Amino acid sequence: LASPETSVSVSAHNAAVRLAKAPDSTGPWEKFCFGLNASALQERLFVSEENVDGFLGAVLCPPFRSQSALESQPLIEVLDVTEDRIQIRLK
Repeated sequence: LASPETSVSVSAHNAAVRLAKAPDSTGPWEKFCFGLNASALQERLFVSEENVDGFLGAVLCPPFRSQSALESQPLIEVLDVTEDRIQIRLK
């Protein structure tokens, strides 16, 4: 993490933590964990093609897949992610 760019903002009903990668750190973040203490952390995934594909693959496809089911699996592409929307193409 880059210390000067990291910040915390707390109000009566909300808390926001802004994290920034150090300049020598590369690649997207895949997930983050949060919670009241280290023994009660919850995991959340960032939106990426790999995470969306993995999530939908687990939800839409049964654990034992036939070859034809694998061939007809949808192609998922994350086109755009902003604070207001997520645009995903499914073929």
